[in-house]
Amino acid sequence: MQTRSEHERKNETLDALLSTLQTLPHAQASMLNVQHPITPLRYALDAEVDLMIADKPMVLLVEVKRTVYPRDVRQILWQISHARNEYARNHEQNVVPLVAAEAISVGARELLRDENVGFFDTGGSLFVPAMGAYLYVERPVPKTFEKSVGSLFTGKRSQVLHALLMKRRDWIGVTELSKLAEVSPGTASETLTALQRMDWVTAQGQGPSKERRLSDASGLLDEWQRQIQDARRPPTRRRYYVPGGNSDALAHRLATLCEAGSVEYVRTQDAAAQQYAPFLSNVSRIACRMPPSKSAGDVLARGPLASHRRRFRHDRWP
Repeated sequence: MQTRSEHERKNETLDALLSTLQTLPHAQASMLNVQHPITPLRYALDAEVDLMIADKPMVLLVEVKRTVYPRDVRQILWQISHARNEYARNHEQNVVPLVAAEAISVGARELLRDENVGFFDTGGSLFVPAMGAYLYVERPVPKTFEKSVGSLFTGKRSQVLHALLMKRRDWIGVTELSKLAEVSPGTASETLTALQRMDWVTAQGQGPSKERRLSDASGLLDEWQRQIQDARRPPTRRRYYVPGGNSDALAHRLATLCEAGSVEYVRTQDAAAQQYAPFLSNVSRIACRMPPSKSAGDVLARGPLASHRRRFRHDRWP
């Protein structure tokens, strides 16, 4: 099976952009130049598109990429903004810089919008911030790209994320992180590289002494939450009604039995929040997540039902 060359990929992306523009109501679009040079900058744009919408003429200066992450946007903005300014000195048309790619991450789209730089991806998303002809079509990120981002939050890679969050204020190297997360150095390195593309971590140093630190914990956690909510299969939930009147005692009993049975679990929802911010006068249930196993079943059969009268909910890890 033959793979497409970079030149073929760029042409396919440009063809998709032109086709999308031509299907817009009251729009006419044509390719003026490919590899348009910006001489003083010694920089060549990938294309120049003449666009007319509702009798409003404009020129799109197009930079084509395969994929665009937040980290890529800084360099793109510098190049394409200078190209726009240089082009505007010699032409009177309404000039709009635009990034076209097979896939553009949600974070990269937001950064481009904030800087009034247009974008297009082959999934059908389109943003053209032109004077008098503002275009904005939002489509989901292409599935193949979304899958690559989603893989960060599963399996061994999720262990790396958890370790980073626990050490979020510290600079940490690959070897130390791999030991902390109990994964191979290769997995830790690949995960850190992907996180850096998303602009969730920053780096210092080079080579073996290179270290990273979590720089956007909120952005990472927001995406993790979105990935969980978008998961196809929700966790299996089981509810137990047990005798007793003290939630703290039930939580302690659960912890003791899980430790004795070597069962991994984590408390969630109200009971977990109460530990960090004890502002509730009463917690009516204990919720936890644990992987399904015979040992977990034994704990749930022996433990919560033994001596407490509170509602207990158990969510199996997917």
